[in-house]
Amino acid sequence: MTTWHVPDDDLRAYAGRGLGPPLLWSTETHLFSCDSCRERLASLVPVDTGWTQLDAALDAPRPGPVERLLVGLRVPDHTARLLTATPALRLSWLAAVGVTLVLTALLAQAVTPVVFLGAAPLVTLAGVAVSFGPGVDPTHEITVTSPVHAFRLLLLRCVAVLSANTLLSAAATLFMPGHGLTIAGWFLPSLALTVATLLLSPRLGASWAAVLVGALWVLAVVWAGMLPFSTAGQLSLLAAAAALSVLLVRRAAVFDVLPTRRLR
Repeated sequence: MTTWHVPDDDLRAYAGRGLGPPLLWSTETHLFSCDSCRERLASLVPVDTGWTQLDAALDAPRPGPVERLLVGLRVPDHTARLLTATPALRLSWLAAVGVTLVLTALLAQAVTPVVFLGAAPLVTLAGVAVSFGPGVDPTHEITVTSPVHAFRLLLLRCVAVLSANTLLSAAATLFMPGHGLTIAGWFLPSLALTVATLLLSPRLGASWAAVLVGALWVLAVVWAGMLPFSTAGQLSLLAAAAALSVLLVRRAAVFDVLPTRRLR
């Protein structure tokens, strides 16, 4: 028969999670076999409060690996969650992009570098197309009714997608040795195509804008071959990206007044 009971002060400290070892261990062992002390503990921690805390813990979203990485890089929690809501930043999507880029690089090494240089920007464009809008963004309804500026969110997601694809594309180029700096010619097209897609999104929607820009890019690569990846071609793409960026900034306010049916 139990003749010792947990003192009131220790029981309150235990209920408030302020009791440390070794008292914590002896108290938990005693509570396991003492109905009287468990009843006293229940009076200190109402059942409703316990269920509320448990329910909140179960409903709390669990950050994925990409979100944890962003938080580890000092990105604020709320911004990291908004960024990783887009499918293009999910681990499954990034894995698929990585595999696609590696296979494309292997094919390009066997055939011609143009295959990889032309395809890598299209992969980035696909990520941009699903970065914002109804049907692809699970937080879209919340976003359009929140004080977060649509243009800022769109830019953040596109920068994140572009950064992730840049790292994956750079890694894929390791499978294409012997081409020097020419093999990095995919970056400026990716940047220019992304900005062009954003600029056309208010009128066409992100998906159709990406389709149009991507189709024009494919035609340009088929017609010009390696020309876009020459020094002159890269300088032209840099100038185009800069000019389009200026236009995009001037039209930033348009993104915050678009109806929900747009940007998709």
